Amino acid sequence: MRSFLGATIIALTFVFLAMADQRDPRLDPLFEELKTAASVTDARYIEREIWGIWSEHGADVEAEMRFNEGLLLMNAGQLEQAIRLFSIVIDVAPEFAEAWNKRATLLYFTGDYAGSVRDIERTLALEPRHFGALSGLGLIYQQLESPDGAIKAFRAALDINPHMPHIKERLDMLMEAKAGKPL
Repeated sequence: MRSFLGATIIALTFVFLAMADQRDPRLDPLFEELKTAASVTDARYIEREIWGIWSEHGADVEAEMRFNEGLLLMNAGQLEQAIRLFSIVIDVAPEFAEAWNKRATLLYFTGDYAGSVRDIERTLALEPRHFGALSGLGLIYQQLESPDGAIKAFRAALDINPHMPHIKERLDMLMEAKAGKPL
């Protein structure tokens, strides 16, 4: 009996690790909590938990290690090197949504909006609730002077995470500008 229990625990641990990132069972209740958070401060704690889970890839330790190296490079402003590392992660773990999202962010910062949009689309195909990718898409559309695209992306992000005041402000500004235009 004891060996069966031990084997079951090991098997469940492996399954849990294999489900890290966007498939993690901890995410569903966190997204529910996020929608109903009492304050922006409460929402920030929940967001951090979500981002933490998205950044895990327990099924592939090498991919997670390279992902973390990419984060360090990204935070140090070494964008091209970080892009290369996230590309390697994507090659070995193409289902790792957050690797796509991080590369999309870096491509945005380097001015490659088309590449960023492609990576955001892949992120959203893997994790449709990725409010960060949706808000990033809105920023790209805003940069490209496509208010309708920006409005749609910002609304979608806020439907998932209504506690993003900077995105709400951008949406309100776009809506006001659109309302002021003759039809």
